[in-house]
Amino acid sequence: MTTTRQDEEPLVVMETLRIGLLGLGTVGGGAARLLLEQPDRIARRAGRPLRLAAVAVRDRAKPRTIDIGRVPLTNDAFGVVADREIDVIVETIGGTTVARELVLAALAAGKHVVTANKALLAEHGPEIFARAQAAGRAVAFEASVGGGVPIVQALGVALAANQIQSLAAILNGTCNFILTRMTGEGLRYADALSEAQRLGYAESDPTLDVDGTDTAHKLAILVQLAFETNIRPSLIARQGIDRLELADLTYAGELGYAVKLLALARLTASGLDLRVAPTLVKRGEPLAEVRGPYNAIRVVGDAVGDTLFQGRGAGAMPTASAVVADLIDVATGRAQATSRVARLWADSQPAHDFAPANTIKSRYYLRFTIADQPGVLGRIAQILGDSGISIASVIQHDSGDDAPESSPVPLVIMTHHAIQADLESAIAIIDRLDVVHAPTVRMGVED
Repeated sequence: MTTTRQDEEPLVVMETLRIGLLGLGTVGGGAARLLLEQPDRIARRAGRPLRLAAVAVRDRAKPRTIDIGRVPLTNDAFGVVADREIDVIVETIGGTTVARELVLAALAAGKHVVTANKALLAEHGPEIFARAQAAGRAVAFEASVGGGVPIVQALGVALAANQIQSLAAILNGTCNFILTRMTGEGLRYADALSEAQRLGYAESDPTLDVDGTDTAHKLAILVQLAFETNIRPSLIARQGIDRLELADLTYAGELGYAVKLLALARLTASGLDLRVAPTLVKRGEPLAEVRGPYNAIRVVGDAVGDTLFQGRGAGAMPTASAVVADLIDVATGRAQATSRVARLWADSQPAHDFAPANTIKSRYYLRFTIADQPGVLGRIAQILGDSGISIASVIQHDSGDDAPESSPVPLVIMTHHAIQADLESAIAIIDRLDVVHAPTVRMGVED
């Protein structure tokens, strides 16, 4: 609208962007705090005021650490979505059932959506973005990957001139905290997990974090942005940290490496190589030095070369920073313009095949549990050699003077570059030897 004062040019006053917030937990509470405590700063950067118009929660009586003042608080999320006075819905409740229904209802009601829900986008991205396109509305999701690290904006806008060649990312702060404590303090996995839970870095049920599911969801979103390919998370090879032993982190350290849970994506001549797995990274490399509950994403583009994005990947205020940034993009119209052009998760996107195992090459860390007797190393080396796998280095500690003569001992081998399919065949043979007492531990190496 415009107002005119005598002897002056008309003053343009942009309408307030009215926001409906679903959820007031860690992320929702952080977003509400920013909106309520920094309205002037946000309005300057958005070009108009942003007003928190309503908040929906499951339990209105639950004690909360944030005071939302006179903002209406309700347990009717669908009522907030249907409110004609609200322009944009912020979804922070998580999950893929009710959250999906609410997001689709918001788009049908003509509202833009901002979400931090990586599982929702990874599992239902095609449906959600098709509805958004049909409705002419934007879905903004910077907070879904990397917390406060602006990787969605970077891949979708700042690096749009590039063909992305590879991604290597630490995307789960819980896992990185646990691995940091195991490596630095020699804690067993269970003890490091307990500490993470006590400090609030891990949920009471940490399964989705430690088994790699959370990281796979985030990788699926990054693959959509980097390679314009819709990948179901269930198709991504996934291994978490919940079965890691402290011994392997120790041996990796002796070899000059740190172990990180990495999300990896490489564009090869034969297709995309995607995986989530504990991976050895050379000490001194930036990803190896990322400690505690931090995230980092290494992106290699054909024009820009090697880049690194790093910061806090979780927590109220880092994630709220991304949510409110998306709201500012909606207020200015940038989110709408990007959504019209980018056509994310569209059926018309070119498909990338998965790279077959017989084309994927990497160096590998292997730990065998073997009988402490002469000739065992030679037998294993022969099987590896017959499969075309050469040995770069070996660690073999004896069982100690006090150990029984029949006690098994570890044998650690670092390979040169080997084809994945060849390595798998060799390990299958080795694990059947009568001198091998446990399944082989295998981890890839990120060069």
